[in-house]
Amino acid sequence: MNPFGARSGTGHAVGEQPSCRARNLPRYWADDRRRIPLSTPGRTAAERAWAAVRPRLAEDAVAALGPADADAFLTRAEVALEDVHAPLAQLYGGGDEQTATPLLDRALRIVLDAAATRPDELRRLDRRREIDPGWFQRPRMQGYVCYVDRFCGTLAELPARLDYLGELGTTYLHVMPLLQPRPGENDGGYAVSDYRAVDPRLGTMDDLEDVARALHDRGMSLCIDLVLNHTAREHRWAQGWLAGDPEYAGFYTAFPDRTMPDAYDATIPEVFPDRAPGSFTWVPEACGGDGGWVWTTFWPYQWDLDYTNPAVPLAMLGEITWLANRGVDVFRMDAVPFMWKRLGTTCQNQPEGHLLLQMLHGLTRIAAPGVVFKAEAIVSPEDLVPYLGGHDRYRPECELAYHNQLMVMLWSSLATGDATLAAHALGRMPQIPAPTSWVTYVRGHDDIGWAVSDTDAGAAGVSGFGHRRFLNEFFSGRFPGSFARGALFQENEATGDARISGSAASLCGIEQALEDGDDAALERGIRRLVLLYSVIYSFGGIPLLYMGDELALRNDTGYLADPERAPDNRWMHRPPMDWAAAERRSDPETIEGRVFGWLQRLGEARRGLPALTAGGECHIVDVGKAALLVWRRRHPRSGTFVGVANFSPAAQLVDADTVTGFGTFAPVLASDGTPEFRADRLLLPGLGFAWFAEP
Repeated sequence: MNPFGARSGTGHAVGEQPSCRARNLPRYWADDRRRIPLSTPGRTAAERAWAAVRPRLAEDAVAALGPADADAFLTRAEVALEDVHAPLAQLYGGGDEQTATPLLDRALRIVLDAAATRPDELRRLDRRREIDPGWFQRPRMQGYVCYVDRFCGTLAELPARLDYLGELGTTYLHVMPLLQPRPGENDGGYAVSDYRAVDPRLGTMDDLEDVARALHDRGMSLCIDLVLNHTAREHRWAQGWLAGDPEYAGFYTAFPDRTMPDAYDATIPEVFPDRAPGSFTWVPEACGGDGGWVWTTFWPYQWDLDYTNPAVPLAMLGEITWLANRGVDVFRMDAVPFMWKRLGTTCQNQPEGHLLLQMLHGLTRIAAPGVVFKAEAIVSPEDLVPYLGGHDRYRPECELAYHNQLMVMLWSSLATGDATLAAHALGRMPQIPAPTSWVTYVRGHDDIGWAVSDTDAGAAGVSGFGHRRFLNEFFSGRFPGSFARGALFQENEATGDARISGSAASLCGIEQALEDGDDAALERGIRRLVLLYSVIYSFGGIPLLYMGDELALRNDTGYLADPERAPDNRWMHRPPMDWAAAERRSDPETIEGRVFGWLQRLGEARRGLPALTAGGECHIVDVGKAALLVWRRRHPRSGTFVGVANFSPAAQLVDADTVTGFGTFAPVLASDGTPEFRADRLLLPGLGFAWFAEP
């Protein structure tokens, strides 16, 4: 049920129909561009609110949890008080303590119910992780990403494949969207119709719990996707809102005419310009049956939730904690930049969105302190670090975030044979807060958008627009001399923008080399793929291995035979797992054996390097060679690590003292055996890499 009953503090205009917005804007959506203060005199207000709710909460906690666990629960609540009360008060309280205090009480009741129903084995895991809060930052953390149906068929069949993942050193398994989607087209599973059910084609929620137990028994963690910005139009919240059910009043947004949608669309970038232009969809049943323009940032069947309504984040909190109690360790928070809207902006990365994440994070960890959040925020570097809490003052939001900038710069360097742009862009990124970690990756399930800023491109002496267009031309195979076999995704002829689809192996040239029967080109393609993974395994953070990359699986055209998938060419880099190819993974004479073996060696070497613990600093080193990307890491509990990657097919000489600490750093792993030194120079073969570490 709606935990709020009648709505209050939501910012809706007085007398406004709860299912359809009037032309005048609610306060929290207005274009006031105000800055949300990072800290306020509200700490005293938070303490007063805590004093008001604690006595009854303590009684109920003891009754539900017992004295010892109740004491731990209340302590966690008090520690998280500032992270929970301040966002509630700023977003929904309007400065009125009489409003904020009941909201705090209702939020804490949700997490108390979740804590009371949390299984014993998960409580034990919580205790271990509270003792070791940096458990996810260890060098032993290595991820694997897969679609269940493409990897093994069903959830019930997944535990039998964990030995395979163990061979790769996997300790973190991200299973791609598996919650129940809408029937038919569903954005690859990201149009969720029920957060508490599994896609029946994959199994049941009981099967997911069995997978979580099997992973935990092996010291592995489970990550799933949680879509925060929107639901499918078939979700019960959406259907209740559409029907005028008071319980779901204000869960979504609709406008009676195009006045406000046109005003918003004037500054909002289109996500799918060719098939779903604009950010609003006409729904005849909306606005009490009069019809209205529903906010749909992505596809017309994905309806944006209205987080100006305090019932919405608390309803979502209930879903998060319920799933956490099924054994989920990591939530990939999908589409978080879009959660709050403001007229005259891109409606992304708004300060209120960060407050929402801070609140949801603090509340979730009161109930399930072993759970962490991962931000899916594919945004500019300046906008990305705040999702890790990197504001003027640290405010915990997500422990993990995708290092999209690193991924983009690696592919850019591979296309040009030049790391100048990468060195500049990565070198100016701020350090992330110590309690957090990057998630590094070469390839994901999605298309690649070229997040190359005009500022970074200009500093490297190229045009931002021109370079982005070059990358699309190169990786789609249109550029003369390109080795890549990708395809353009969502090409916007009006703006010239597009993104790229294609498997990592195909983008690295392996597919073309095999078709041409060119052994030398095949060797270069394999070296490119290994080179990319050598960087993400040693840059710091959790490296993610995308399913099939360990076997150099190429583009799959089978999706074209499926009417639901045929319009979306991203399925070309979501091939079914080739278990026949996997049988060749131990044969070093095969492509599969070579790549699989290299990923095993990268993981083994990584696990022995304390400098790769997340939380340490990473700095780009200028060695005066455009083809080389060199980075240095150091953790407070370890010595220095230096990684060198050569993006040119030609060998490069680099000052040895710079990368070896004047001979004090020992070689750990290199693409071509023991590194060769010529006098005071290190010779790095074309498309090669080398790791050095201080003993």
